[in-house]
Amino acid sequence: MEARCKFWLPKKNRFCANAPLDDSPFCGNHTPRSDAPWIPCPLDPSHSVLQENLGWHVKRCPFLKQARSLSLQPFYQKGINAGDEEDEDGGPLGNSLPGHPDNVTTSEMKRNAVHGLSVPEFCSLIDKIKSLHDSMCRDIRDSFKVTDACDVWIKGQVDRKLPFQEKHVMQQASILGNMEEHGVLKRFDMREKCDNEGLDDESKNDVPAVVEFGAGRGYLTQLLADCYGINRVFLVERKSYKLKADRSLRQKESLLLERLRIDIEDLNLHAVESLRGSPFLAIGKHLCGPATDLTLRCCLSERNINGDVQKCPIQGLAIATCCHHLCQWKHYINKKYFLNLGIKKEEFHAITWFTSWAVDADHGSDLSDVKDPRSHLPNIEKEEDGEDVTPVKDIIRKMEAVERAVLGFMCKQIIDIGRLMWLKERRLDAQLVKYVPPSISPENHLLIAKRET
Repeated sequence: MEARCKFWLPKKNRFCANAPLDDSPFCGNHTPRSDAPWIPCPLDPSHSVLQENLGWHVKRCPFLKQARSLSLQPFYQKGINAGDEEDEDGGPLGNSLPGHPDNVTTSEMKRNAVHGLSVPEFCSLIDKIKSLHDSMCRDIRDSFKVTDACDVWIKGQVDRKLPFQEKHVMQQASILGNMEEHGVLKRFDMREKCDNEGLDDESKNDVPAVVEFGAGRGYLTQLLADCYGINRVFLVERKSYKLKADRSLRQKESLLLERLRIDIEDLNLHAVESLRGSPFLAIGKHLCGPATDLTLRCCLSERNINGDVQKCPIQGLAIATCCHHLCQWKHYINKKYFLNLGIKKEEFHAITWFTSWAVDADHGSDLSDVKDPRSHLPNIEKEEDGEDVTPVKDIIRKMEAVERAVLGFMCKQIIDIGRLMWLKERRLDAQLVKYVPPSISPENHLLIAKRET
């Protein structure tokens, strides 16, 4: 009998079926780790390697081949959409963070900064957030739109080999429904536009291409292609996924599909040869944290389109934002917006950290009656010398979950309003709506915009 790894798999009630290494009773996956120090791979920190093997590993790391292949692509430009610690006009906006790679401010760093505030500073910041929200975020309306064009999916009349989760389909359908209502998306019957030789040039110009950012498995594009007749799609995603929609999409004879495996931060979209000069729509569902800012800059930044926004071929966009707690000052698209409100880098990071509180409450409950996030804060008692009795960390711990959630949603909306204003400054007809009820997803903000006619 062929030798097998001696590692017992309790869930499968058997030993591992892999062959053992020559000098071990275990396979490579189950050989106990050495006591020697392990360090993150400098090429891809998602895995680690023995320090003594580092020199050998960096020459053979699979990520190295992928990185070299990517760098040869004409649309790869390192950090083109990253932004910087300075304003778009070059003015300094704050100090960098020494000792941390890429100047990333982690959630732990944000939390420690908030806990380090004095009680008056903490309460002043909450007062400022509430005031900004009351003055700027009143017009964010509910807009749950599912059109009859999506019936083929909503009723489940789709290829059952595709993953079908109702809550995701409802989100995707509402994104498309809002695009149609806002005039970003039209219905096209491709059977009427096709002949034996395919689409003519005039028809191709009538039907814009679609670029899905952070596409994942591509099921938002799948729904779009099935229900709206889009015939050219580009899927931008840095990771590799199984169970992708690509196989089903490629079976559509009239559809051209191109998947770009690249980080949005490094994508020069206007250097993609097959898209160059073509009108397109940009879409994205739950673009986490700074990915929304990277996408907006990728599509519309003046430096990416030689300074003339009106010559950019983008016709419209629909981006569902997500994970605001991951946002970074460096990447944020509209730093001037916060600076004009008197909010600097440190307060911005505190606001992004507060957004994580939005998940504290029951998403099926109605938070509209909770007006003041300070209403349940304890009274601030001070000693005669002016020192705080209760540290900020303890005040936060005593806040009710619903109060934290309300403050978190306020901060999310303030961040997205800044993005909305950035789009309007570029003469786009833009809106920010809540595209699904919070019971379906608490991450329910949708930025939607089109060219003004």
